[in-house]
Amino acid sequence: MNTSRGSDSTRPTWRNWAGSATARPLRTVAPSTTDALAEVVRRAAEDGLPVKAVGTGHSFTSVATTDGVLIRPERLSGVREIDRVAGTVTVAAGTPLLQLNQVLAGAGLSLTNMGDIMEQTVSGAASTGTHGTGRDSASIAAQIEGLELVLADGSVLRCSRKENADVFAAARVGLGALGVISEITFAIEPVFLLSAREEPMPYDRVTAEFEQLVAENEHFEFYWFPHTDNCNTKRNNRSLGPAVPLPRVRGWVDDELLSNGVFQAACSLGKAVPATVPAIARVSSRALSARTYTDIPYKVFTSPRRVRFLEMEYAVPREAAMAALGELKTMTERSDLRIGFPVEVRTAPADDIALSTASGRETAYIAMHVYRGTPYRAYFTAAERIMTAHGGRPHWGKLHSRDAEYLAGVYPRFGEFAALRDRLDPGRLFSNGYLRRVLGD
Repeated sequence: MNTSRGSDSTRPTWRNWAGSATARPLRTVAPSTTDALAEVVRRAAEDGLPVKAVGTGHSFTSVATTDGVLIRPERLSGVREIDRVAGTVTVAAGTPLLQLNQVLAGAGLSLTNMGDIMEQTVSGAASTGTHGTGRDSASIAAQIEGLELVLADGSVLRCSRKENADVFAAARVGLGALGVISEITFAIEPVFLLSAREEPMPYDRVTAEFEQLVAENEHFEFYWFPHTDNCNTKRNNRSLGPAVPLPRVRGWVDDELLSNGVFQAACSLGKAVPATVPAIARVSSRALSARTYTDIPYKVFTSPRRVRFLEMEYAVPREAAMAALGELKTMTERSDLRIGFPVEVRTAPADDIALSTASGRETAYIAMHVYRGTPYRAYFTAAERIMTAHGGRPHWGKLHSRDAEYLAGVYPRFGEFAALRDRLDPGRLFSNGYLRRVLGD
């Protein structure tokens, strides 16, 4: 076997979007078919090299890094089949969510729910548990009806609720630990309209009415601005129409100028002069006024994110969410921390996926962000202490310090996933440092 790896300095460097993870793989490949992908995996196994597939790098962790064979997604892309009778779409694993949504919209179809950005690949988003907010629906993975997976021996396995159901139960949020996804089949439905209502709301009101707001709206989320008592809320509900998109100028002012351009400048000032952060937070929390609009789903669910940041997100039992948020607020008020990014709160129904952050329980997500390049460890460490005290589960693609011992205690089906991993990848072809920490050897 040829296991020579050469000098790290001679290898091209892969970096994620936030700059928080890098890799210098020995080989970088971009297969365009399932057969070609399987050959890449077989050859890597023969050469004794680990294999990882990356998406577009929107995970903050090193979940996809490797010094062996790095599989890039750009050629394994495109919609392969739309089945209107079955209500499904089959898509290559490297397809960006933006491309999928545009194709579906052109065909008068839609996913049921989305996260808040569309730059990720479908397989990367599903594998790390990417989610939106929803009373009855949330994660990308929960909308999967079938998977095609290349295993460690180069064989191709198809799974669904009726075929290899044990693999299907785990591989939808598989962290890349079970194999390389080559194709995904999602449930879809006829395109519909969503009416969005965004408005400021005091912190005390949002937290007091949280359960009511979740119950009354199909999709509810809010942002709390540290160092203030101010929140911005967003409610999305299905509408009979007509479509009333945001006016082009208003959308540009809110989503590009204020949410990205001005916010970028504010973050840069806060990074240079931390003492200004509380004042900036008070201004930022009042910058966006109330607005309503109605459009097709992906244009309502998602928004541009051009200001780069680092993020930690924890999934806690929904009934514990406001207590955990309150403790986070108290902690920041009593500390010397200066937090320039809002804290985002979303919800998800319980699902049946082994390592989904919403597995088996009604869930609320609390996401902490910091501007890239500013200190974050003290904030994230203190926040993590609060979230883990409530049985929190860290988002697989966002920064955290938890290990397999902790995670086995908060995921009732952790052992089921570990046993499947032992069966499908006993030689740990698909492992890396991150997976050894969170899943164990």
